[in-house]
Amino acid sequence: MRLAYQQMEPKSMKTGRRDFLKTMGGLTLFTVVPRQVLGNGFIAPSDQVTKGIIGVGGMGKKHLSYGGTRLVAICDVDKTHLALGQALVKDKIAEYHDFRSLITDPNVDIVHIATPPHWHGIMSVEAAKAGKDIWCEKPMTRTIGEGKRVVETIKQYGNIFRLNTWFRFTDTFYGLGTPVKPLKKMVQSRLLGWPLKVTISGYTGFDWKFHWIGKDFLEPEPIPRELDYHLWLGPAPYKLYNAHRTHQTFRGYWDYDGGGLGDMGQHYIDPVQYLLGKDETSPVKVEVDAPQQHPDAVGRWRSITYSYDDGCQIILRGGDFGNPDTPYIEGSNGKVYKNFVCDIPGWQKKLAGFPEPAMQRTDFMECIKTRQPFALNERNAFRSATIVNMGAVALRLNRTLLFDPEKLQFINDDAANKLMDQPMRAPWNI
Repeated sequence: MRLAYQQMEPKSMKTGRRDFLKTMGGLTLFTVVPRQVLGNGFIAPSDQVTKGIIGVGGMGKKHLSYGGTRLVAICDVDKTHLALGQALVKDKIAEYHDFRSLITDPNVDIVHIATPPHWHGIMSVEAAKAGKDIWCEKPMTRTIGEGKRVVETIKQYGNIFRLNTWFRFTDTFYGLGTPVKPLKKMVQSRLLGWPLKVTISGYTGFDWKFHWIGKDFLEPEPIPRELDYHLWLGPAPYKLYNAHRTHQTFRGYWDYDGGGLGDMGQHYIDPVQYLLGKDETSPVKVEVDAPQQHPDAVGRWRSITYSYDDGCQIILRGGDFGNPDTPYIEGSNGKVYKNFVCDIPGWQKKLAGFPEPAMQRTDFMECIKTRQPFALNERNAFRSATIVNMGAVALRLNRTLLFDPEKLQFINDDAANKLMDQPMRAPWNI
């Protein structure tokens, strides 16, 4: 289903969806328009929004169904994954080997990207150019440069983008025992003082995937017949096949992700960006305490500290369970611990007198219909992904880095900036 304005007449039934959405920008009175007007064929107003999923071996398999959508296509470079995905769906759907076929399918409204992160940037950009709305798994992109391209392209084409981490608006953190909303109210009230330090460690759940590290030597193995390994690698540098590089263990290699930091970092960091009111900016410094990383395989690390220009900090403690007596949020006037325990006398009564946080748009289908940005969209998701990727660059170089949040580049560090915009294997580019 797509939306347009009652007053507008389509120039022709061949009007492109992207051009049509551009024409509609800035107006406010909507009515349902058949998908054929948007170049996608007819859809009844009562029908659900359609989607196609790229990558159905892991997270994609878990999202075959979500409210308000109808699955019409799946894509995977592994024939076994395709067969398993089809077996889980009652209706006959389109199956694709190459993601480019799915994103140009006129029956697909939403492209759900559930591939390894080294594909997220390219697929998001190409889906946006094809006029699709996008649901992308975290991290948003594997590099800062790719994230910039995604933001620019979505701005150009007017797509609706959702990153699939939800803690800024629903559920509790894995181990913190409270949703974000009361924490946001506490922070914006300034009861704790300012600036604030937020510590994310094992006792908040941030340790359970630190075993996702790589192996510094992989014996070459025969490529399975069902896997198109060259297309799985795509823009990543060519490396001889070993099963540990692919599927469930790919996160242990810098070419495709960033270990536990890349996998789980945005889940924990994105709500902190929201709590601190930093959705329009980034830290200015990142410091790491870690052994020297292998150039190919992701290793373990002890801590990563991010500092903003106003003195606020985010501290990640990796690979340990943390100290439960360490406050989650700490300011000059007070501290907040797990399960929303605060050490300020009478804090509940004081907090009750402050306004609630602003409402967030958390219904993705409604955002698609109204063309309003989702709560976690390409712009704020880019900022929290940038924090993850700043940490990855600092780990790989094993040194403190300074960052310019406006120019979106590292300061006086060519090696760091090269890792921000890494070359892609031909013929892929973004």
